[in-house]
Amino acid sequence: MFKTDSAERQNSVTVTLDGKSVSLPAGMNLAAALFAMGETISRISPTSHQPCSPHCLMGVCFECMMEIDGLQRQACLTEVQDGMVIDRHLDDDKGAAA
Repeated sequence: MFKTDSAERQNSVTVTLDGKSVSLPAGMNLAAALFAMGETISRISPTSHQPCSPHCLMGVCFECMMEIDGLQRQACLTEVQDGMVIDRHLDDDKGAAA
């Protein structure tokens, strides 16, 4: 789906995603970085209880809302930073509230 060039792959940071340590490209917005690693689900819908994926990647749709460093934030508007703690709450409805 999304691919990064080789220069971006060399500049990576370590984050905690759903309790697991992963490497993401530095300087990229979080939604795009997750897409680049094959992670397409951003949250569970509060109404349908089905998985959601980012749509607009510019802050309009709110489908990329997830807990980032303890706050509900839009992944498409958040730059990847070393040490981030990201929890999509995919196994419960805690993160589904927008």
